Amino acid sequence: MQEGLTFDDVLLVPQYSKILPSETNAESKFSENIPLKIPIVSAAMDTVTEHRMAIAIALEGGLGIIHKNLSIEEQAQEVKLTKRFENGFINDPATVYDDALIDDIHNIFEKKGYKKIPVLDRADKLIGLITELDYFWPHDKDKRVIDVMTPIKELVIAPASTTLSQANKIIREKKLAILALVDKQGKLTSIVMRRDLEKNKKYPEANKDANKSLYVGAAIGVGGDSLERARTLVKNGVDVLVLDSAHGHSKGIIDMIGTLKKDQIIKNTDIVAGNIASAKAAQTLIKAGANGIKVGIGPGSICTTRVIAGIGVPQLTAISEAVRGRGKTKKIPLIADGGIRYSGDIVKALAAGADSIMAGGLLAGTEESPGETEFFNNKMYKIYRGMGSVDAMQAGSRDRYGQSSISEKAKFVPEGIEGRTLYKGKVDKILYQLIGGLRAGLGYNGAANICELQKKAEFVKISSAGFHESHPHNITMTKEAPNYKVPNA
Repeated sequence: MQEGLTFDDVLLVPQYSKILPSETNAESKFSENIPLKIPIVSAAMDTVTEHRMAIAIALEGGLGIIHKNLSIEEQAQEVKLTKRFENGFINDPATVYDDALIDDIHNIFEKKGYKKIPVLDRADKLIGLITELDYFWPHDKDKRVIDVMTPIKELVIAPASTTLSQANKIIREKKLAILALVDKQGKLTSIVMRRDLEKNKKYPEANKDANKSLYVGAAIGVGGDSLERARTLVKNGVDVLVLDSAHGHSKGIIDMIGTLKKDQIIKNTDIVAGNIASAKAAQTLIKAGANGIKVGIGPGSICTTRVIAGIGVPQLTAISEAVRGRGKTKKIPLIADGGIRYSGDIVKALAAGADSIMAGGLLAGTEESPGETEFFNNKMYKIYRGMGSVDAMQAGSRDRYGQSSISEKAKFVPEGIEGRTLYKGKVDKILYQLIGGLRAGLGYNGAANICELQKKAEFVKISSAGFHESHPHNITMTKEAPNYKVPNA
């Protein structure tokens, strides 16, 4: 019988080092074509990742995966909100025709927050700009846009061939809020916003694509509307699709990878598949065409798969087995999904061969996670639930657990729980501590980067006494550390 180990069962042996934590590089990959400045990805859970979390984690260098307990249109909108947060060129800006009413403009502002909108004629040529300064609401609501807009002759515009650096210079010199780029026919090709330039400077480590938009991923399943959902997400700018299942080593997942890879709209988009926990499963998904693999069955703090179904592999062993299955011929990135409680667990997961980690409980309860903050016993909490919990399954995740045909709540066989977690404040502070711990781990191992860590790492198995020795002991804590909590507290 094989022995299974998880993070608390081992420690990393310190190595000779001439590397300081501040000199380390934490860059990695989520999938073959999606880079990471930091190897942390927020889980596709409905109490963890919508656009606010996806934006916040991408600004720090990571990646957010929008959950799928939303309608197709709602999930696509979450992707669009993330992609539009920090742009260089906005290639598909919201526009209105000149005969639109101010009432229409106000509705766009209320729903999407856009205050400055290019105005086109019916030949799609740029003829002006409508801004919040051009009208009074609701006094002007029945006026037409053409009657109150700023006409093109009063705007500064630039040719479509303008580079981003040139656009930046024009915006600074002319003190513009928005610069429109038009082609030789006078048609709008893109816009550049001053606020986006300011964001670029404020977040130099943001994880961005070639167009200076934040990277974002989204989860899909294998249910009836999954192909339509995937196509819609790709059309709305998603960078990577996560084919999400509690049992990734299955015919449904393998067939779906094939379907996605053959689709003309989706075929050039990376597909990450999972979850798995064995070498054979890794081999199978790589052969099917996955661009990344999620590893982890049952390690999450809100997951009950192991006790309900008797299924799972302790997470460190699961990672090691996936690495063995991947082999050395083609390095498909592995994502360690679940079981991470401390920054030291991140170091161990990466040392064992993972390329990034996916966090749920670590990020739940933050300001940016979905859900309302509530007070209980004079403390602030937010709801955190597993996607296998009854309410999450009822909201849309039941196909993840092979129960898509069940609609009656009482007949669900849940593989997760729902609870509350202490409110943690802004997620950037948590990420700072986690990456600080990772950099310390790299330094202790004499590793300048994650690749060197994996080459140099030596694990030592510890006893229960060694585990207790690893944590503070024989003392009563009087001041809470920002990156530590007592086990099981």
